Amino acid sequence: MARRRSAGIVLHRVADRGPEVLLVHPGGPFWAKKDLGAWSIPKGEYEPDEDPRVAALREFEEETGTRLPTDELVELGTVVQKGGKEVTAWAARGDLDAGAVRSNSFEMEWPPRSGRRQQFPEIDRAEWFTLDEARGKLVGAQVELLDRLVERAMNG
Repeated sequence: MARRRSAGIVLHRVADRGPEVLLVHPGGPFWAKKDLGAWSIPKGEYEPDEDPRVAALREFEEETGTRLPTDELVELGTVVQKGGKEVTAWAARGDLDAGAVRSNSFEMEWPPRSGRRQQFPEIDRAEWFTLDEARGKLVGAQVELLDRLVERAMNG
């Protein structure tokens, strides 16, 4: 079976309290009470024949409702999450109102074995975090993307 692959964008800005990154919290009942280690960069899965950079931009728009310019993306490479999913990311400098983020939705049976289907947002909120705050919020493997962000997009 092929490894699942996602592509995403690390949107960053400089604010009064220093560099910040935009993270998103997954929607749905499984994630409702989870915080530390549950957040992610805006990302989504893509097909083997699809360009991951194009997928990253599409997924960012689907999850945030904001289209990014396609120029000036800085490649951050790939990390592998605990479950085996590969996440390839690019950095983009920009700003958006995290409170106005509106994502697409998904449908699932909830409660389990109830036969009832419900719609949930793919992400239920987005927030700006300092790099130190983001290290605690992010899914473990994605923390490496912050180090690469500092190395490749903020220092040069």
